[in-house]
Amino acid sequence: MTTEVLIYIILAGIAALILALFQYAYKSKRTKLKAILAMVRFFTYFFVLLLLINPKFDKTTVYSEKPNLIVAIDNSESIKHLGQDENVSNFIESIRSNSELSDNFNLDFFQFGTDVDPLDSLSFSDTQSDISKVFSSLDQVYKNSKSPLLLITDGNQTFGNDYEFVSRGFKQAIYPIILGDTITYSDLKIQQLNVNKYAYLKNKFPVELFLTYSGSSNVNTEIVITSGNATVFKQPLNFSKSENSKTLQLNLPATRVGVSSFRATIKPLATEKNTVNNSKPFAVEVIDQKTNVAIVSSITHPDIGALKNSIESNEQRSVAILKPSEFVRTKDNYQLAILYQPNNTFREVFEALDATKDNRFVITGTQTQWSFLNRMQSKYSQEITSQSEEFQADVNSNFGAFIINDLDFGSFPPLSSEFGEFTVNSPYQTLLFKSISGFTITEPLLLTIEENNQREAVLLGEHIWKWRAQSYLNSRSFQEFDNFLGKLVQYLSTNQQRRRLTVNYESFYNGNSDIIISAQFFNKNYEFDNKANLEIILKNEQTETSTTLPFVIKQNNYQVNLSGLIPGNYAFTVRANKGEATRSGSLTILDYNVEQQFLNANVDKLERIAEASNGASYFIGNTNDIAQNLIQDSRYATVQKSTKKIVPLIDFKYLLLLLALSLALEWFIRKYNGLI
Repeated sequence: MTTEVLIYIILAGIAALILALFQYAYKSKRTKLKAILAMVRFFTYFFVLLLLINPKFDKTTVYSEKPNLIVAIDNSESIKHLGQDENVSNFIESIRSNSELSDNFNLDFFQFGTDVDPLDSLSFSDTQSDISKVFSSLDQVYKNSKSPLLLITDGNQTFGNDYEFVSRGFKQAIYPIILGDTITYSDLKIQQLNVNKYAYLKNKFPVELFLTYSGSSNVNTEIVITSGNATVFKQPLNFSKSENSKTLQLNLPATRVGVSSFRATIKPLATEKNTVNNSKPFAVEVIDQKTNVAIVSSITHPDIGALKNSIESNEQRSVAILKPSEFVRTKDNYQLAILYQPNNTFREVFEALDATKDNRFVITGTQTQWSFLNRMQSKYSQEITSQSEEFQADVNSNFGAFIINDLDFGSFPPLSSEFGEFTVNSPYQTLLFKSISGFTITEPLLLTIEENNQREAVLLGEHIWKWRAQSYLNSRSFQEFDNFLGKLVQYLSTNQQRRRLTVNYESFYNGNSDIIISAQFFNKNYEFDNKANLEIILKNEQTETSTTLPFVIKQNNYQVNLSGLIPGNYAFTVRANKGEATRSGSLTILDYNVEQQFLNANVDKLERIAEASNGASYFIGNTNDIAQNLIQDSRYATVQKSTKKIVPLIDFKYLLLLLALSLALEWFIRKYNGLI
């Protein structure tokens, strides 16, 4: 309260006294009770004047704030595989029942595997574990409080970012509860197996194996690769404490068309505790043809190299870069021609393609000779302005020729193209619209034309190499962009009649991965039908059991999740509208569980993150002191805090009550004494 307000209050008291005395001492002719009435009237005037002045007071509230104790529990299958599930349950119960701990901390429980969620019930059934997500998810939640973290885990992560690196940004002390021990068991392991997805009939395909050994003695073993009951490769190996890893590169023959399943096995030691990680299944799809693509250009441009690398990322395809005259001589060797920025040197190229009605992919840009291109074909035309414009891409969700990947086209740099109106004179579908400054316009940036059993795609812009580079920056992989371009190449490299029902699936899946099959269904006008009823009928070829599951619509395709199916070979049929259209195929779910590939806890890594965060690590069998250590740690003492609020006098309801009482008392006295 300021001095000025205090003076106003004193003046208000004086004024109230003067008014009361004036009314009852000066004006009143009766002296009986005048002192009492003057006093009551004084309070009435004073309370009213106080409310008009409305002084403000400081109100201080003192309270105690306990720190939080975050308890994050690994709910992945590896915990049960290491035999630690019962130890974890007992430890959690001891934390919950420790009254001294709950008196000093607010206990918050979470479970993690593929995601981080509030603790419900522990099942130790998550097929993968991402420990880094614990730190990234909880950091923002507890950033403004003291909240040490009990991290109950074996430290073995199967996907996600490196949790040791991510933990450096976590602003709380970390106390790992290590689920395991320091005993090191001798163990042979197939650390990683790399193989191409496709192979070509009567060729050999490469297989790369990374083998590791944990132990101190010299051991002899062998690696065996089998297909069915046949052994296709065998090699003796020896390991020691110093020579504890080997890389094998070998080539296996592709002898029959279709999916071929293999199993690589490193012979286990007699004393080996975990033999699950000694074998790893894999499969390849053997095909008997290869798509040859020609990129025809009379100029040099980084787009050409990007296109070649992207297309050849699929082993089914090879790319040749040719001058127009070279392509005309060897045209019959290629199933698809990509015409990059055509000019008048392409005359014979267009004539040759038109004569055989071959498919093509035309890419235009700032060096395209549009006067020539407009003359050589009649399907589309470009207004010639001799000016360039930059366009970004906006995907057409209604595009139905094939399923589009979930690429973030909005983040891609713009492409450069001819400024002016673009007109299409044939039936077409827009795959990508043009976008300028975030506003989508109706003109196509990438379109497909299908007419008279001939297919053509037109991209109205150069610098597609920037798209591939941006895709890598977005996802740390070229795969998403390469898959997108691969689907366009696949669409253009065949003239088969379009199917009303298309199904997109892999030939094999790992048993603990997400198994997603997508499909598209078109009406008789080949327009995407988003009201169809699609279902998949799966038959396990080993057990002869059948399962029927519905598809759900997602954007411009239908999807079904088959996760949870037991490993094995499955034949399936996808059916639309109870049989209006059907597609059949087969897939193999490999018997592989990444969570069962670990033998020990990752002790060293967990101890490092504890030390770096000023925490401490404990083994699950030695946690008796952890509660007392946390309670006695001065960093986690309960803190008394206060809040100061400025409260106006008018908020005090008691003052209004006193004002009402003074008025009522005066009225009662006057009434009782006959003064009213």
